[in-house]
Amino acid sequence: MTDLPVQRFPCSDGVELAWCAVGSGRPLVLLHGLMGSGAALASQDLVPVLSRHGYRVIMPDLRGHGDSGRPHDPARYPPDILADDMLAFIGHLGLDDYDLGGYSMGGKLVLRLLARGARPARAVVGGQGLDALGAESDRTNGHRRVLAAVAGGAALSAGSPEAAMADWIRQSGVDARAVELVLGSLLATPAEALRRVSSPTLVIVGDQDSRGTSAESLAALLPHGRLVLVPGDHVTALAAPQFAAAVLEFLGDCGDCGCEQPGV
Repeated sequence: MTDLPVQRFPCSDGVELAWCAVGSGRPLVLLHGLMGSGAALASQDLVPVLSRHGYRVIMPDLRGHGDSGRPHDPARYPPDILADDMLAFIGHLGLDDYDLGGYSMGGKLVLRLLARGARPARAVVGGQGLDALGAESDRTNGHRRVLAAVAGGAALSAGSPEAAMADWIRQSGVDARAVELVLGSLLATPAEALRRVSSPTLVIVGDQDSRGTSAESLAALLPHGRLVLVPGDHVTALAAPQFAAAVLEFLGDCGDCGCEQPGV
């Protein structure tokens, strides 16, 4: 499912976003994580499961990622540009009744979009806990160090986790400089803004993911939040069959549940 036709959306500043879609039926905009892409997301079991069950899964490549524009001009990465891009993209598609989901940085962006006024019928925040509200987490500086080393051609300690990540970045064709600039554009999301979100929201995290320690608090913050833990860590949880099953159940059943109880 990785050879999907790629379409283009021009942002207001001229940067083009690439996007692809699979399936037909109810639209679900699905956002990938840091250093990911729509094509990589499409290769996960979640996407074919959703498409088989009546969803048109729309997967944009975020600015600086995948086949989208990857400018190295810092001026092209103003504060909150990813949210600006996605609000414009959703408007461009003319979506007024749709669902929204994301994993890892994509889940962080879903929270940002909800805080900015996006009102999907249902939202899915995958692989995130309460630290997703911050502009940075305790992992951000580590990402920056590796990205800067790759972009600048610097060596990292042989055999270290940072060196392994750098090798993966090079082999995957990730634009280290562009992603570094993306990190600098992220803003904090006030908790108060999420307390006003009316969309039922699923927070879904691997039971071995360090982010899971505060995922319950994140779900409880949202007025119609719900938490599901699935087997796996941050890397493997998305591929767990239980992940796709939980998302499908939430999207299909949430309209009938009333969502009267926040939290878990």
